Amino acid sequence: MKFNWRNALIALGLILLMVLLVDFNRRMEDMDRMNTQLDTVRAQATEVMQTQVALLTQVAYANSDDSVEQWAYTNKWVRVDENPISIVPLGDVTPTPIPSPVSQTTDLPKWRLWLELFFGKRQ
Repeated sequence: MKFNWRNALIALGLILLMVLLVDFNRRMEDMDRMNTQLDTVRAQATEVMQTQVALLTQVAYANSDDSVEQWAYTNKWVRVDENPISIVPLGDVTPTPIPSPVSQTTDLPKWRLWLELFFGKRQ
């Protein structure tokens, strides 16, 4: 059997093609993995930016006159032109108890109880 260069080159070309396909497949998997990581990082960056905007909004409100005024009223401070009024109760106030209704029971003789038990209540 004679060595055929044409068949050897075809075999070498097929082997080279297989190596290139495996390398291309590996690169495509790397690209998919990196795209997934990119999407995750973008989502995290968006979340961080939204948090930053919310915090900056809170800082801007905290530095405003409205927030200072609200804080002062919740801590019972007053303005210069206002007169504070405090309601002071008179001594120790005790709540009025609500009486509970007392049911009155009448003691019947035992023969009367048995009579009503067997024959019902008579008028």
